[in-house]
Amino acid sequence: PNATNLVGEVSCVTPEWYGDGRKQVLLVDCGVKLSIIRNLTQRGVRVKRVPWDYNFTKELDQFDGILLSNGPGDPAQCKATIQHVRAAFRTNLPQFGICLGSQIQGLAAGAKTYKLKYGHRAQNQPCVLEGTQRCVLTSQNHGFAVKENTLPQAWRVLYRNANDGSIE
Repeated sequence: PNATNLVGEVSCVTPEWYGDGRKQVLLVDCGVKLSIIRNLTQRGVRVKRVPWDYNFTKELDQFDGILLSNGPGDPAQCKATIQHVRAAFRTNLPQFGICLGSQIQGLAAGAKTYKLKYGHRAQNQPCVLEGTQRCVLTSQNHGFAVKENTLPQAWRVLYRNANDGSIE
């Protein structure tokens, strides 16, 4: 399954708006769970959900932030998204990536990803806040991670998987 772009199979096809909040977030749909959209709108955020390969770079001035969603498969298959995120890095717009979205950010910054031997698939995956002993339990379902030694020098790891030490 990693030889094909699974994100292209699960992403929305056309842009769609949700909510009516004051803050506006651009959500790049790489396979987003509807509960993520629901949580944002319940917190007063207006969300524009766009397909994984949508060129959002010309409309960034309309948004208060970008959210790159979770999704299936190999993040390196999302070449269009990587290109658009790389362009968005040149702005001051805050970005947040969940799972695959975070891996896409790493690729856009020039890092590499790799396939995990077993993947992280379960509830209660322990993630440790770097430099502390604070651990949070997360729900995960991914088979790839960012290769730490390829991260740009200015980037730092925030959370690490307590089971295998990979970047979260």
